[in-house]
Amino acid sequence: MAQSGTIVLNPDVVQKDPKEALVIAVTARAIFDLEVEHQLFLTQGTEEYIKHQTARTKEPLPPGTAFPFIQAVQLVNQRLLERDPEERGLLDVMVLSNNSPEAGRRIVHCARQAGLEISKFCFVSDKDSTKYLRDHNVRLFLSADKTDVCNALRRGVPAALIFQQEVQAPSTQLRLAFDGDAVLFSDETDRVFQEQGLQGALQYEKTFEDVPIGDGPIKAFAMQLGRIREKFGEDESPVRTYLVTARSEGDMSLRALNTLRAWGLHLDEIFFMDGAPKWPTLAQIRPHIFFDDSPNHIQGAKEAGIPSALVPRGC
Repeated sequence: MAQSGTIVLNPDVVQKDPKEALVIAVTARAIFDLEVEHQLFLTQGTEEYIKHQTARTKEPLPPGTAFPFIQAVQLVNQRLLERDPEERGLLDVMVLSNNSPEAGRRIVHCARQAGLEISKFCFVSDKDSTKYLRDHNVRLFLSADKTDVCNALRRGVPAALIFQQEVQAPSTQLRLAFDGDAVLFSDETDRVFQEQGLQGALQYEKTFEDVPIGDGPIKAFAMQLGRIREKFGEDESPVRTYLVTARSEGDMSLRALNTLRAWGLHLDEIFFMDGAPKWPTLAQIRPHIFFDDSPNHIQGAKEAGIPSALVPRGC
């Protein structure tokens, strides 16, 4: 890493090969509830923030939205190593933070105290820390800052804006739910809908039924996660994935299904909501994170207590 960054390796965690692992970068505000500290930073500046964090180096922080997600990732790694002790295709979580190393000591201490399997902590003083994502072969970036998420997406790194909310209890499976258009798929059909209306979009999908939809911003991550999932049998997998899309059954569903088949991406369950609210279905699924491009859908999921991450358009 460039001189403007400091890397702290976690001695409690075996370091993974970033060329083999599925690397996930998460910001400190996504893992821990740092909203009080963030408001201090905004109102009183960097110096007071550093003083606050330094004075509380060993004081625990409340869990943030991504906390149980990381716990579930650890369970996946545990199952992978039980299956094959020589497994190298593990999931690897790292922290990418704009904290100074002094302020970041609290983050490191809290993560280690909580037993989180975070391999390294990167504290970057550059305004745009996302320039380092590709250096670490990051395949998913979760941040509580929209500017960082947009910068990552512009760099071609799958990324989503995660929101602070009440944390659900960890489960025995890593459960992730994805929207379709503008998340797994490109937004080409949505563009046709905006220009030509519903009938135009229906005709477009029917015409190109056998042509795979373009890649969406989260597709690459979903594909690599899918390869991990395939290492297990249907009933024993520690990973479970879902598609929850506003598309309807019939003509609007066929192209989506054909696209997933062409990609070789197997999802455990697929729900075509036909414009109905998604949150009742998501409440049954109880994903660790629900990825969607619609602020309205995200808001509904948040109000239902479903951890959510926005994949913003127009970045």
